[in-house]
Amino acid sequence: MNMLEIKKFKNESIPFQIKNFADGMACALHDSMEADPSVVTFGLGATDPKSIFGTTRNLKERFGVDRVFDTPVSENATTGMAVGLAISGFKPVLTHQRLDFSLLSIDQIVNSAAKWNFMFGGRQSVPLVIRMVIGQGWGQGPTHSQALQSWFAQTPGLKVIMPAFPEDGYNLLRSSIEDPNPVLFLEHRWLHQIKWEGHGRKALVSPITQSNNIHSGDDVTIIAYSVGSIYALNAAKILKKLNIGLDVIDAYNLRQLDVTNFSKSVKKTGRLITVDFSHEFCSVGTEIIARLINQNFSYFMKAPERLALPNFPVGTAHSVEKDFYFTTFDICKKVLAITDNVTSENMSFIKEEFAKLQSTQFVGPF
Repeated sequence: MNMLEIKKFKNESIPFQIKNFADGMACALHDSMEADPSVVTFGLGATDPKSIFGTTRNLKERFGVDRVFDTPVSENATTGMAVGLAISGFKPVLTHQRLDFSLLSIDQIVNSAAKWNFMFGGRQSVPLVIRMVIGQGWGQGPTHSQALQSWFAQTPGLKVIMPAFPEDGYNLLRSSIEDPNPVLFLEHRWLHQIKWEGHGRKALVSPITQSNNIHSGDDVTIIAYSVGSIYALNAAKILKKLNIGLDVIDAYNLRQLDVTNFSKSVKKTGRLITVDFSHEFCSVGTEIIARLINQNFSYFMKAPERLALPNFPVGTAHSVEKDFYFTTFDICKKVLAITDNVTSENMSFIKEEFAKLQSTQFVGPF
């Protein structure tokens, strides 16, 4: 494991260490605030002992209550304040502990933040980052676990970023804070405890990029994002044992789709599966397939497939919730089908290999 240290906190001797995705988020916030005094961060629970799944820990102690603070349970007012700060010379980072809470501030996000630069002819930027937490866990139910990234990705003026890996999370959050216009930074709650296994933090903040090739193969292109990319990478490792090669792309930038990179992969494999952590209807995966069919129709050997959430809300009971979401096993089944490799032996093999995977579980705080 790569243990990284940053500057010691004021009046403290304990260094900040990056051990997992949550630490990467906290470190990105710390480094951005250390580098730029105009960066402020706030939201419901920002200074709570649980510190929004550990992502804002120690920030108040280092930067004080003027730059790191909790907010009332009034999402529309809080988001309006964030927009106001952004157009007044600050770089605010607002966090909604659940994406669902942000729905109370759609007017501020869609009609203010996203439109401001356009309405003022590009002369006024809105350097605002809004972090939102999504995903299943502990029976969150239909009103506390929604994945509505396709809503926001359809809105001109908004960037939508959904990283999967700790090192990408760090770099993309820092880049988002430096971006001159609004970025919605969506984190699946199961990511926060994923261990840091990268090669360290980049010394310089780079512009927000579009995608990352995380596994090479010649048989099927898998385009995924967020926790779906981790599932796809696990599927690639399992299916490699059956001599089936997956070309896996982590498409973490949902507004600026990396169609050039996607097309290059599809031309190589001739088969495509999108793995989309949102409802199937009008999803990001649907848009990816439409664009690639339009530009690369002659290269497809099979019709593209989508793996997404059902087109109805999730139930609250654990027994219902666990069957609502797809897994690495479901990706493997899709691949076997699209490559004409569905046999009882192969199905038994992927079932056994999936059972060996370390179970991914949400660990709280709530």
